[in-house]
Amino acid sequence: MWTFLHKMASPRFFHQISGRMVPWLGAITLLLILAGLYGGLLLAPADYEQGESYRIIYLHVPAAWMSMFIYMVMAGAAAIGLIWRLKLADVVTTASAPIGASFTFLALVTGSLWGKPMWGTWCVWDARLTSELILLFLYIGFIALQGAIEDRRTAARAGAVLLLVGVINIPIIHYSVEWWNTLHQGPTVTKMDKPSIHLSMLVPLLLMALGFKLFYITVMLMRARCEVLDRERRSSWVRELIGHGNRGD
Repeated sequence: MWTFLHKMASPRFFHQISGRMVPWLGAITLLLILAGLYGGLLLAPADYEQGESYRIIYLHVPAAWMSMFIYMVMAGAAAIGLIWRLKLADVVTTASAPIGASFTFLALVTGSLWGKPMWGTWCVWDARLTSELILLFLYIGFIALQGAIEDRRTAARAGAVLLLVGVINIPIIHYSVEWWNTLHQGPTVTKMDKPSIHLSMLVPLLLMALGFKLFYITVMLMRARCEVLDRERRSSWVRELIGHGNRGD
């Protein structure tokens, strides 16, 4: 296990192994999302209170989960980059940021679409919505910081500090419905005793969550491969790879 992880820290090995993983991950991702959408939109029954409008949950909730999950992955990679100076840690944060920002934006938009029929307004400045919006600003701030600083090492350190400071927002998002009086309902899937959502609704939701997670991994690996090639463009193995590609053409 440790030998494999040590090899994965090598940009060349990472580029090789991720290239083999991406097609399989992409295929599994597509199947999971299609199954989740089919189960959630066509098989799951209508909610006894919300009717058909609740079905946006199959986009909104997994997107909200992913917005926090990706940020924690980035913060973990940032800590590794600061402590052990691993190149791939910085690559992971750079490759993940636009994906995390996209999931956060999707969560906010679908939340507004869901809130209109439920609350009678597109936007309510309760604790969860506000903290999720702050999360979007953290993603955008990280991306802007990376683009504003030319030196990659300096940009990586500055971005890592921002990510680690912003971690405090994650428990605020998660526990906001318990700490403050908000319009958002409390936990339904992650309750300690048992979920308060019917199994026919829960299974498609979990399929979508898993599909979104694999989607992130797939796209992150694709972006990371490009980032590795850009950062290692002066390395002999990259020149050799480009040479083989040109001869293949």
